[in-house]
Amino acid sequence: MVRRIDVTGAGGVRLAAWEFGDPPKGDPPRSDPPKGEALAGDAPEGAPTRQEPSGPATTPGVLLLHGLMGRAAHWASTARWLSERHRAVALDQRGHGRSEKPPRAAFTREAYVEDAEAALEQLGLGPAVVVGHAMGALTGWQLAAKRPDLVSGLVICDMRASALGAASQREWGDWFRSWPLPFATLADVRKWFGEDDPWVERPNPARGAFYAEVMQETPDGWRPVFDPEQMLKSRETWVYDAHWEELTQVRCPTLVVRGLDGELGRAEAQEMVRVLPRGEYAEVADAGHLVHYDQPEAWRSAIEPFLESVLGA
Repeated sequence: MVRRIDVTGAGGVRLAAWEFGDPPKGDPPRSDPPKGEALAGDAPEGAPTRQEPSGPATTPGVLLLHGLMGRAAHWASTARWLSERHRAVALDQRGHGRSEKPPRAAFTREAYVEDAEAALEQLGLGPAVVVGHAMGALTGWQLAAKRPDLVSGLVICDMRASALGAASQREWGDWFRSWPLPFATLADVRKWFGEDDPWVERPNPARGAFYAEVMQETPDGWRPVFDPEQMLKSRETWVYDAHWEELTQVRCPTLVVRGLDGELGRAEAQEMVRVLPRGEYAEVADAGHLVHYDQPEAWRSAIEPFLESVLGA
């Protein structure tokens, strides 16, 4: 099962955390069910229940952080097998999923890191292994550098440490404007992002399914649950800067994972491993940027030995 737990992030922003597996005993659910927008594939399993944060973790904890435009449910496959032996929690980050999207909220690197810090503390999850994809991975290593007491291990999935630059930000703005909104059906969402999107080099059904999960039905059709302008604002806080120095400050064991067809090149990934004090490297064949979503079984094979070495089997 999966249950929702509300967390208060930086600046009072309400965040939705999703815990997979049986809830701890003595942690009764609140009477009110989760409220919010109707999302495609809303809960990974069953009807979630909103609950108060539980006390300190009695089993090793794992915090899962999605990337830009993602949501906690994208970790469902990973969280299910993790929850067999560990306490697995996925966070909808600010502006994403079921978490709040205040128009005037901060979308800075500091805010995202403070949100993850708050989640670990309020959930009693730390010290935990943080598994992050893309932007979530950057949040993970910035948190590990800032609060080594909260992070016992780190998995960085397909996130570059180099600056991407102004051209990249302009391309993303153009890409958002190219979306044929609203989509008439979820089938149209899957087809456009999986086949018709000019950013798609070859048909990719997994990519279409990924974006279908972050759409909500509105009176005129299907639109993203997030605000594209907030996504661009979030992105601009890290695309102009390199983050190599922060990697050198991460003292916990760290696994850098890349998809062979992803955005993180092999040379850069191996350099990241080199500068990390305790870095390791893994790659997943036949996977693009959405490594854990493209190839869930190969992803598990790549990270499970590392997690067992850090968390214990």
